Amino acid sequence: MATPVSAVRLCRLAGRTVTSLSVRHSHLARRCYITTSTGMNLQFRLDERTAHSSLDLFKKNTGVIYRILGLDPSHVQDNPERFRDWAVVFGDEKISSGRHYWEVTVKKSQEFRLGVAEALMSREDCVGTNNSSWVFGYAQRKWFAMTNNKVVPVTLVGKPDRVGILLDYEAGLLGLVDIEKPAIIHSFRVQFKAPLCPAFGLWDGELLTHSGVEKPEGLK
Repeated sequence: MATPVSAVRLCRLAGRTVTSLSVRHSHLARRCYITTSTGMNLQFRLDERTAHSSLDLFKKNTGVIYRILGLDPSHVQDNPERFRDWAVVFGDEKISSGRHYWEVTVKKSQEFRLGVAEALMSREDCVGTNNSSWVFGYAQRKWFAMTNNKVVPVTLVGKPDRVGILLDYEAGLLGLVDIEKPAIIHSFRVQFKAPLCPAFGLWDGELLTHSGVEKPEGLK
């Protein structure tokens, strides 16, 4: 049986800066995000306004790379959407209904998180540590599922270079997909009550997102 990954280890202040920022949901509601996705072929880019200063976006904001030093926080545009304490970035689309699928290529990363979070999630939290975000992560050569600071080991042989994320808003399903089989490896069952955004945490290496793609044939 797999040994649970330490929540303390997973919730370390990776990329933490000296400066902190209080976030008010009213500010986020006025300024964060423009469009709302309800269709099947979700297309998104990473939202630079939300990106922690240790994360650099590239390839027209579809990829993200972790920089151990990062940018001086004073040189990053100040806005309430940005994560100041955690190496997190959101996608620039809100999802309020529908069934959606996207994929992520992992390059030289040994610690990352992939999933969704409520668009108005507090920027003082890391994805997976509260009840408004649901992620699949990889650390210490083990996969896990995490929400509200609760970590559940996910049985997965090896570390694939590319995985899929399946979201069915109405059915309350968020699944981690092995695109080679294809099959859902692990899933959350949640009654979503607010618009969601694709969410990513990264503490080394880089991630490349692929949206607007069809789910693998045969995946239920």
